[in-house]
Amino acid sequence: MSISYIDAHNHLQDLRLGVPAPVIAAMRDAGVSRCVVNATREDDWAAVESLALAYPDFVIPAFGIHPWQAHLAADGWQARLVGLLEKHPLASIGECGLDQWISSPSIVIQMPIFLDQMRIACQMNRALTIHCFKAWAPLFDAFDDVPPPPRFLMHSFGGSIEVARRLIPYGAYFSCSGHFLHERKAKNIEVFKQLPPDRILLETDAPDMVPPDAERSHPLPGNLNHPANLPCIGRALAERLGLDAGLFEALTSRNTLRWCCQSLSY
Repeated sequence: MSISYIDAHNHLQDLRLGVPAPVIAAMRDAGVSRCVVNATREDDWAAVESLALAYPDFVIPAFGIHPWQAHLAADGWQARLVGLLEKHPLASIGECGLDQWISSPSIVIQMPIFLDQMRIACQMNRALTIHCFKAWAPLFDAFDDVPPPPRFLMHSFGGSIEVARRLIPYGAYFSCSGHFLHERKAKNIEVFKQLPPDRILLETDAPDMVPPDAERSHPLPGNLNHPANLPCIGRALAERLGLDAGLFEALTSRNTLRWCCQSLSY
């Protein structure tokens, strides 16, 4: 397949973005060739699946339970997740993880949901998307209990270079979002400058993680992030990282396919 920008992480099913068809048309027109659409709870698995079925050449689905939604996991969700993954051979697991920035649900509730998703990823040889915020010690504790699958993404990675160097031997990839283009996030850019180039991915996390005004080619009301902003974000990030924009586009897209879809040609 030809290489252009690939969004390694968004929530295209989010109702805040409106009807998907014009959003996807705008993404294609802007130069986005594919995107990984992440669920956050079982209630939106069907919406992500519908997008994958309607746009099989564009949407790569990811089904999972976000740590903020861990308390909503209903009995038997594991079997239902396995069944959904069996229907979609390219699907990954996500968004899942651990978060101690929030007080509820607690890490005690989040942890078993996360561990089960890692187990399923390992058993089914599926890629995994991990959300981790202010929970690095619990994350490594989780890895001691259940080793992660060989391909996992630290989405919108906000950790230190020291944390990244601990994660790399496990097989971690790291996605950079347009949110890191804000001046107050300069330290995050410095971390990405030190990462192996073959582990860097590009994401929007749309409709969240909105970039600065200068990198919003497709502004939305309500301070929302349009996923068609990805090429503009990519060019700005390439400049910050001291890389050629075209090479960065190809690099991050190839890395994304290597991480999530090894059966696809790249």
